[in-house]
This record gives sequence, C-alpha cells and structure tokens, in this order.
Amino acid sequence: MMAARKQQPIEGAQWTGIVSAIACEMLEQGLVEGVVCVQNTAEDRFQPFPVIARTPAEVLAAKVNKPTLSPNLNVLEQIEQSGMKRLLVIGVGCQIQALRSVEQELGLEKLYILGTPCVDNVSRQGLQKFLDTTSRSPETVVHYEFMQDFRIHFKHEDGSIEKVPFFGLKTNQLKDVFAPSCMSCFDYVNSLADLVVGYMGAPFGWQWIVVRNQTGKEMLDLVRDQLDTQPVMSKGDRHQAVQQSIPAYDKGVTLPMWAAKLMGVVIEQIGPKGLEYARFSIDSHFTRNYLNLKRNYPQKLEQHVPEYAKKIVAQYKLPE
Repeated sequence: MMAARKQQPIEGAQWTGIVSAIACEMLEQGLVEGVVCVQNTAEDRFQPFPVIARTPAEVLAAKVNKPTLSPNLNVLEQIEQSGMKRLLVIGVGCQIQALRSVEQELGLEKLYILGTPCVDNVSRQGLQKFLDTTSRSPETVVHYEFMQDFRIHFKHEDGSIEKVPFFGLKTNQLKDVFAPSCMSCFDYVNSLADLVVGYMGAPFGWQWIVVRNQTGKEMLDLVRDQLDTQPVMSKGDRHQAVQQSIPAYDKGVTLPMWAAKLMGVVIEQIGPKGLEYARFSIDSHFTRNYLNLKRNYPQKLEQHVPEYAKKIVAQYKLPE
C-alpha cells in the first residue's frame, strides 16, 4: 500500500492518470490485447458506454469517472467472440465480483484486473438530481469527487473548482438516489482486484494504491518510474465522526450552508486524515448499509454481511 502521483499528470484525467497510464502501457507492451473500460456516449458525458479498448487512444477516451451505474460486463460476449486471450478489465467491486465468478468460462490465458474503490453509485436520473440540488451550475460539471477535506469538489468546463461541504448536502432530498445494490454493498475496497487505485487513503492531490498480489505488482511496475511515491499515513480518530454521521443520514439532517461550512473547517483541522479518513468513509457506509439491510431485508442480514463488516459495524451504536 502506498500513496503515488504521476510526475507528469495526464491532461483531463480525474486524478493524475495512473489508471489510464497502466492500461496504455499494457496495450503498448503487448501484455494484453484489449482493455475493458468505460467511455461515454456522444450525447452525454455522464452516460457510461462500456467498450473493449484496443489502442491507447481508446483508453484515454475513457478517462474520468462516470459516477453512474454501468453495465461493463455486457462486453463479455464480445470478448468470447473476439478470440482475445489476454485482457485487462477496469471496474468497481460489484463488477469485479461478477467477473471473478465467471472468469474460468472466458477461455482467457491471462486476466488482469485493475480496480477502483467505489462507495455509492446512482442511475443517470439520480446523478442529475444530485447535480441539480448540489452544484451552482449542474450543466457545466465535468467531474466531481467527495474529497478528503470533507467537501465535494466539482470541476467545471471553464476549469474552476466548486467546493460544497458534505454537511451542506440536501440529504433529505437525496436519500433515495443511490442504487439499492450500493445500499447493501460491503466491498468499498474492491477486494478481488489485483491492483486498486483510488484516492481516499492518500493525502490531498495523491492517489492511494493497494497491490494485492504478484499480478498487481507486475501492473504497477510498468509505470513505477513515472510516479512519485510516499508511504501511506494515518492521523486522527474516525469513530466520533462516524457515530455522528449515522443519525444525521438516517434522519436526513440538512444544515444551513453557513453551519455546514463552519463544521467542514473544524473537521478538516481536527478530523481523520490518510488511512483514517478512508476508514471513516468505509465505516460510515457500512453502518448505513447494515442498517438498511436490517430494516428492509432482515432475513438476508446474517448471510449477506461479511464477518469483517460485522466487526466494523459492532464498534458503533445504531438506531433501531
């Protein structure tokens, strides 16, 4: 595990472009014949369009997250028909779980999996509702992310960055936008990928990399000389922030913007950082999802929730 950033960021990438760089190198060096990634439709920058990229240019056309539900595995039929034997798949946890379950049926000689962490996903309509209720100019948003300073950063077409405190979200209007599958997910860290590239466990401006096995190491080594790296760090204590977030979400609490900004400044100064911030995000979502399952699918609770998630949730007091 490490923090890293590209010494020469890829222009227009959501972060510094480590995911795109690895995919391009794997194609250029002939390690794979194709890369499953997500471009967008010509009409809509946020409408996902899964493809099998065969050139670096096609990979770069997929840069920037599409925070909407994406049927990446629809291309599996194309993979079987293409006769490809060496493949890289980029995806989030639910996609990778499904892919691993059919991996042996694909007839591949080598499958590389480059994962990104994922917390919540929405339908295209849900995304629009989020943008409309949160951003000052929803139609010009290029991409956004929930950042380590407890603010949502919206990047706009003119290059400007709009920052909205987490605590200023209109939670009462947004509770229903998340996909039901995300509300029962306990795989934020994409645990079945070979290599995971995210950001929440890293300092601001850096990316967070988890190498899970030899295949993941092989992938990272392709771009290591393009990266600045540093050890991961951890600071603060997430527990109080997580405990406070549970009833706030549950009751749809929405603060006035002045109070939200003030709380954001205070928490940025004294709140969790580095790995502890990533744990804050994981714990707050695991408690939310556990509560959702307990209330709506009590018969599934014991079977569905992994043991590691039960241990995390047990640290906190949940409402009934």
